[in-house]
Amino acid sequence: MPRSAFHRRHLLALCASAAFLPSVHAQAYPNKPIRVVVPYQAGGATDVIARVFGDKLAARLGQPVVIDNKAGAGGILGTDTVAKAAPDGYTLLVTLSTSILINQFLYTKLPYNPQKELALVSQLAAAPITLAVHPSVPVKTGPELLAYMAAHKGKVSYGSYGIGSHAHLAGAHMSRVQNADMVHVAYKGEAPMLQDLIGGQVQMAYASALGVKPHAETGRLRIVGVTGPRRMSVLPEVPTLLEQGMTDDVYGVVGFIGMAAPAGTPREIVERVAREVQAIGQMEDVRARITSMGFETAANGVRDFEAVYKKDLPIWQKLVQESGARLD
Repeated sequence: MPRSAFHRRHLLALCASAAFLPSVHAQAYPNKPIRVVVPYQAGGATDVIARVFGDKLAARLGQPVVIDNKAGAGGILGTDTVAKAAPDGYTLLVTLSTSILINQFLYTKLPYNPQKELALVSQLAAAPITLAVHPSVPVKTGPELLAYMAAHKGKVSYGSYGIGSHAHLAGAHMSRVQNADMVHVAYKGEAPMLQDLIGGQVQMAYASALGVKPHAETGRLRIVGVTGPRRMSVLPEVPTLLEQGMTDDVYGVVGFIGMAAPAGTPREIVERVAREVQAIGQMEDVRARITSMGFETAANGVRDFEAVYKKDLPIWQKLVQESGARLD
């Protein structure tokens, strides 16, 4: 064999084997502080969970993890910041499913494409919610509520914590399927919505477990069920809506708090961070903190998170389209 041919084959073999080795970036990662952008104000649930994971991640990676609250435009500003950041593993995002999943169907002008500009890392926590009614509504179960709203067409109102929110989309679906012609009342946040629900200005609403539980314990509200495939840790006695025979996708799907990176971030780095997050999610103190906030621990791997995203995407797309909600 000619010497040049031998050298060429040898070089190709070396290149092929190198393809299976971790990149230089991954081997050196991390060697400086990591910024985690939270596209909401400090003190909220997403921020708290980001800080819980951030503190543990810093200890495991040996570099500071800095939480950067970049609130604005319902999570869009901070999410876009990460989508446009350098894909080197030193800028990460912790956010709600709204900003990386639902908003692409809700907004006519979204500055980023989450499916093209973000790489999923891990689903930190699942976010099931409760379905609650004012005590004046004579129902105790989900099916009874469906029958009640159908029998009182146009006379039942439901609240939500914003147009396009989980509470809005789920309520709109119920109204459409039951031909109930319910009135939707959108509030700027959950707190004012719950105040009006307690006061009887609206008759039903989907809301967080932490927001509803204290009022249910005093009889000011009644919980008829929870969303998701399993009962909530903070409300183990309350059956899921699925358990009650309400099998539409809207009753099984839940929101989430997830971690993402800019698209193009080396896969080895994404997988490394995901492994660390999975380990953190198994820590007892972390699990206790998450469940105490009304969430369920997820902390899955990249492929599992991608599978959840792929499964949930058409459900949220359909719910937004059914509701007719659109935002600029």
